[in-house]
Amino acid sequence: MFSSSFILLLNFSQIITLFILLLFFTVVTLSYIGKKRNYELSNIKLIINGIRNNRFKSPEEIKLEKQLVELEGEIKSMFLRTQNDIANLKKLERVRTEFLGNVSHELRTPIFAIQGYLETLLNGAIDDKKVNRNFLEKANHHTNNLNTLLNELIDISMIESGQMHMSFRYFNIAEYLEEICNDLRPQADEKNLQLILHPIKDNLQLFGDKIKLKQVFVNLIQNAIKYTEKGSVEVLVEEIKKQGKIIVRDTGLGISENDLERIFERFYRVDKDRSRAVGGTGLGLAIVKHIVEAHGSRIEVKSTVGVGSEFSFLLKK
Repeated sequence: MFSSSFILLLNFSQIITLFILLLFFTVVTLSYIGKKRNYELSNIKLIINGIRNNRFKSPEEIKLEKQLVELEGEIKSMFLRTQNDIANLKKLERVRTEFLGNVSHELRTPIFAIQGYLETLLNGAIDDKKVNRNFLEKANHHTNNLNTLLNELIDISMIESGQMHMSFRYFNIAEYLEEICNDLRPQADEKNLQLILHPIKDNLQLFGDKIKLKQVFVNLIQNAIKYTEKGSVEVLVEEIKKQGKIIVRDTGLGISENDLERIFERFYRVDKDRSRAVGGTGLGLAIVKHIVEAHGSRIEVKSTVGVGSEFSFLLKK
């Protein structure tokens, strides 16, 4: 009886000891895991703060423990997205600053010119028949340029903000282009240039917004006339399966390869002095590009300096 009670007591003592050891091991283990997790969390916080404060130059600098490899990958992706966002914001700020600077300059030029002519007239030139009409005509010319610039600024603002509404329908491209070319032919005649509309199949119907496309055609043909001193400006429509290829070709000054990449940028001019002399705003081709892309197409350019240029794009049949 005594021996059996002693054995039970001994077993109970061993159980208590084993429980205490197990509890101690558990506490130590949890403490180690807790410290390890705190270290990992602190490291994660440091990395996130480093990303926020732009202390990392590349994602390879971001390192976590091996068991956190998936989280490390997510943080690296977040870092790359943040870097891209920062780069885009800087680019947008640079573009905005350049745009505002260009707009200010473009508006200032005609306004100062108009102001100068009016002040001269008010100071007595209004009574001089040799200059008064000439000054008024020049002031009117700059007023027209200013009006064109403001209209194009409104157009490109609506296009880039997604507020440009398109009205697509089929229309007879031959009749459409004939009317546009007839309107612009006097400008070509003034420079002794031939404005040639090549024959187009009478019943050829293309799909697009006639009003918006008129901006495209007028801009391309007027540019061709402005920058061509001799020869011709040609307008063609070639049928390609389910599409019609529109081509405006000239025998003008041509565009260098370096400039070709930038001619569709807002306010970019190949020859700034000449562009202003012929009334260019630097926005026309940017508007052309947006309108053509809104038709699901892409404008292409081929040009050789001293030989001429060719602008083309496709419209659905």
